[in-house]
Amino acid sequence: MDRTEALQEAVQAVARAKELASSAENLARTSNAGHKVSPRAEAGALWADIARTHLALAALLPDTTTEA
Repeated sequence: MDRTEALQEAVQAVARAKELASSAENLARTSNAGHKVSPRAEAGALWADIARTHLALAALLPDTTTEA
């Protein structure tokens, strides 16, 4: 994995976290779906952790891009 790949993985993980957080928020507003909120929120938090991990990896990896 290089820096670019790690950053791409982080972006994808952030998108997934955002999607799950939005879903949890929408479910929280629905009175009959309250039991689904916590699992989605927890999954969103996990994806946010994955995004942070990929960002940390990207910070440690050398930049392999070349400028023209």
